[in-house]
Amino acid sequence: MFVHVLADTSDKLFGLCSLLERMFTVAGERLDVQAKLPYAPAAVVVSADLRALENIAALKRRAARFAKANKRIFLVEQASHLCISQAYALGATLVLPGKLEPIKLVAALADPAGTEAGSTSGISQPDDAVEAAANVVASMFTSITLGERIDVDGPKEAGRKITNRISEHGLSQWLTTVRRHHEGTFQHCLLVTGVAVDFGLSLGFRKSDLERLSTAAMFHDIGKARIPVAILDKPGRLDDNERALVETHPSTGYDVLKEHGNISPEILDAVRHHHEYLDGSGYPDGLCAENITDIVRILTISDIFAALIEHRQYKAAMSREAAYGILCGMRGKLEKALVASFKDVALTR
Repeated sequence: MFVHVLADTSDKLFGLCSLLERMFTVAGERLDVQAKLPYAPAAVVVSADLRALENIAALKRRAARFAKANKRIFLVEQASHLCISQAYALGATLVLPGKLEPIKLVAALADPAGTEAGSTSGISQPDDAVEAAANVVASMFTSITLGERIDVDGPKEAGRKITNRISEHGLSQWLTTVRRHHEGTFQHCLLVTGVAVDFGLSLGFRKSDLERLSTAAMFHDIGKARIPVAILDKPGRLDDNERALVETHPSTGYDVLKEHGNISPEILDAVRHHHEYLDGSGYPDGLCAENITDIVRILTISDIFAALIEHRQYKAAMSREAAYGILCGMRGKLEKALVASFKDVALTR
């Protein structure tokens, strides 16, 4: 079997090639050289730091060339859920810990099914709605960071999976799973989508309306891909300049998505205006009540609630009861009838 090895350092490349050439026909290349991959390999093994944008860009340039490989095994040294989601978003069929016993990698390559080794590796392929959605979010953020077009169908499919999951198991399980496995902006996007979907279900939304709402929720913070992570995850209060930069994310997201002709105006409007308030005190356009659509009003409530209950390094998660109390206190900013309808979502669903 022909195995192609891709690595971001010479040490990793030499070590993997030396290990695998005892059993397989092996070729390898570093990610920082021109892509070669002269033959169609049966398997690709990738060992790279997926927190580095240059590595992600190099892998995306090679994606079409190694997509035909039956096995695409990523060795992830930083076993965070962000890096694991990124690996699957880049086309991995299996993710293994970077520091694993060599025999497990060999077993994964030799296994005809290509999955048995993964079941005992400690990192299994995501097959539930949470991880599928996380992969979509990772892919969207990476595409924007690299200046590439976004896969606009991914969020729609992920939204359908989220709707099915919450319909079957409820919102609480969704919130618990997301907070256990994801952090930062990724956690927030997944929490907002789950809360918005459950809100839509509680209001009796039709299937088509739920799809628009879930898609808008997945897209709503996409403009944050253009804001440094150090600011997004700053452990403390933002200064005036940092706050001003963060507040550009709705218009940035709108501008990025507007270039895709197949995104509906309703979703674009939701992305741009999810921080607008009925009294005109929101941003970026200072809209007042009559100019704020129903989907934006629902998304804004879901966004605020999710931000209050999410886990962050610099703050404890607020209880759902306390978070709902804050929503009730935002008189004049949020639609009173919708806040009242949101009570079951916030406290009991």
